[in-house]
Amino acid sequence: MKKFEIMINTADEKLAEELVAGDAPFYTPASPEPLYGGKGYLSVVHWMRKGFSDVQWHITDMVANENKVAVKWDLTGTHNGEFMGIKPTNKKISVCVMNFYYFNKDGKVTNDIAAEGMIGIMRGIGAM
Repeated sequence: MKKFEIMINTADEKLAEELVAGDAPFYTPASPEPLYGGKGYLSVVHWMRKGFSDVQWHITDMVANENKVAVKWDLTGTHNGEFMGIKPTNKKISVCVMNFYYFNKDGKVTNDIAAEGMIGIMRGIGAM
């Protein structure tokens, strides 16, 4: 997961291919269809960066069980780009986000289920 943290904070495509299964589907409000594999996962990261160019995720807690890992992230960034139709506010956000990652037998991420962190983001930029 530390390598995964580096991957999302640097948008490293090589690490994404190493850590994420090619057939793993990921979803974002910006795409009605799932995005697949490491590049698909990084599409979610790039989508966030459009609204928060300095967005960073930092692991603050983690629990693992066989092929599943729960991660508590501290997401920080500055709302300096349009995000979900909301013009930039230049507000800084710090949001607690929970994700559950599932792994295949090769140790690659096959699924990422995010708890509702979007409410904290929207609150942070003054949209709620």
